[in-house]
Amino acid sequence: MEAFVVIAEFRVRPERLVEFLNAASDDAAHSVADEPGCHRFDVVQPEGEGSTVVFYEVYDSRAAFDAHLETPHLARFRAAFPPLILEERPVRFFLRHYP
Repeated sequence: MEAFVVIAEFRVRPERLVEFLNAASDDAAHSVADEPGCHRFDVVQPEGEGSTVVFYEVYDSRAAFDAHLETPHLARFRAAFPPLILEERPVRFFLRHYP
């Protein structure tokens, strides 16, 4: 059994962090609630890196993630975040294997 894992990382403008977290939380909550193929969507900050935000997302498959790319909640997030960030780092993709 496998899962498709996505890790996205952003350096956020410190003065806009609350706005970014609100937009990210909306996307995360709707992803888990509205997408049957999305099992986890965590919005986390590395300890000691106050302006860095990381998304840890787990989907059934690449196809489930591709469906996520077409959702209204992701469109809202994509519209909201550009003025809130300093940098968007390259998205990383992984396969998680279950015993």
